[in-house]
Amino acid sequence: QVQLVDSGGGLVQAGGSLRLSCAASGRTFGSYAVGWFRQAPGKEREFVAAISRSGGSTNLADSVKGRFTISRDNAKNTVYLQMNSLKPEDTAVYYCAARLSLVPSFVPTTLGQYIYWGQGTQVTVSS
Repeated sequence: QVQLVDSGGGLVQAGGSLRLSCAASGRTFGSYAVGWFRQAPGKEREFVAAISRSGGSTNLADSVKGRFTISRDNAKNTVYLQMNSLKPEDTAVYYCAARLSLVPSFVPTTLGQYIYWGQGTQVTVSS
């Protein structure tokens, strides 16, 4: 089992940057694939980015490709979401999620594939 703590959200102007962190408990974090999702008011939670347990494979939603980067440091039990060139439409609560992965290159991209969730961190982009 793993517990996740999201952090790094805040208020930023359009064009600015933020780096979100997802810190995990447990000594087997390197066995988990991790994803980021976001939920804007009145909208469904949507996929943003995911990374395999090894960090060697990633997947990004089309809406964030070229602007966001996902990475991980298994020695620090942390996954990062670097968000650049932020737009007002990126405003949402961002959640990290994790699931045990038997395949090193597995990158899950749907809500139902994840078991553990962080509490969320608010990102607000002003125009």
